Amino acid sequence: MVSRVSTGGNYSAVLANLISAQQRQMDAGTKVASQKNGSDLKDYARNAEMLTAMRSIETRLGAFTEQNKLVSDRLTTQDFALSQVADAAQIARQAIAESIASGRVDTLMQDMQAAFRNGVEGMNARYGGKYLFAGGQVNTAPFSATSLSDLTIPATNVADYFHNDSYIAQAKVDDATVVDLGFLADAFGTGMMEAFKAIQTFEEGVDGPFNGELTDNQRAFLESQLSVWDAAYKDLVNVGGRNGMVQSRVDSVREDLVARTNSIKGMVGEIVDADMSEAVSNLQQAQISVQAAAQVFVALQESSLLNVLR
Repeated sequence: MVSRVSTGGNYSAVLANLISAQQRQMDAGTKVASQKNGSDLKDYARNAEMLTAMRSIETRLGAFTEQNKLVSDRLTTQDFALSQVADAAQIARQAIAESIASGRVDTLMQDMQAAFRNGVEGMNARYGGKYLFAGGQVNTAPFSATSLSDLTIPATNVADYFHNDSYIAQAKVDDATVVDLGFLADAFGTGMMEAFKAIQTFEEGVDGPFNGELTDNQRAFLESQLSVWDAAYKDLVNVGGRNGMVQSRVDSVREDLVARTNSIKGMVGEIVDADMSEAVSNLQQAQISVQAAAQVFVALQESSLLNVLR
């Protein structure tokens, strides 16, 4: 039996091969350009469910990572503020010790006033425009006295100048970890302010003011205050230490989140990222196929009976 070979049939076959080769070239070129195995989930049909789950986990981990950055920034600001308050107590204690050592109190109250202002500034520190140590009253300064003399106004107590509530801010830093962020101004500042009030009360009393050489009564009083300031400073350092512990925990969680995120990205990459050496090889093969099909098409044109009859 003799098979008939028609020019039309040849053209159809060669044209189909050329179109197929061009499509393979386009697909290979897209993979090389995007460096991905596909452009949407239908291209990963077998792994679509797994990819969706991993993308969801990656998004959640990313949200926690961003949250932790904000938490870390707040804790760093709190650390600075708490250190400022503790430094104020240390400065006040040092001023008293130096006055006792020198036997003179010419600048004692000026030094105490400067330490007081630094302490108040630390307690009224802000982050993002909101007061850090005010509890839920974030738009109200947690401590309102502006000078030592405010502390001894008749019919007032140190507690009257604290305006924070009892709310302690919290943050969820990963799926299983919630940390307390807030510290309350009255919880860590009352002891120091009571010590400042005692100094100012003595200054305004019968054995004051502090000026010139120390009297015996003044010396005895100041010596009794050294232990008070030591205790106040120790308490403030402990508060700063607790803030540091929270910082350390948040940093540890953030490192774990980064490791987990990188792991998820690696797993996703194994599915969606193209093997570039294979993709480039496929593109080269597709280009050769297109060239070969095109050459066959041209050769078929040249061997057409029409060309012979011309």
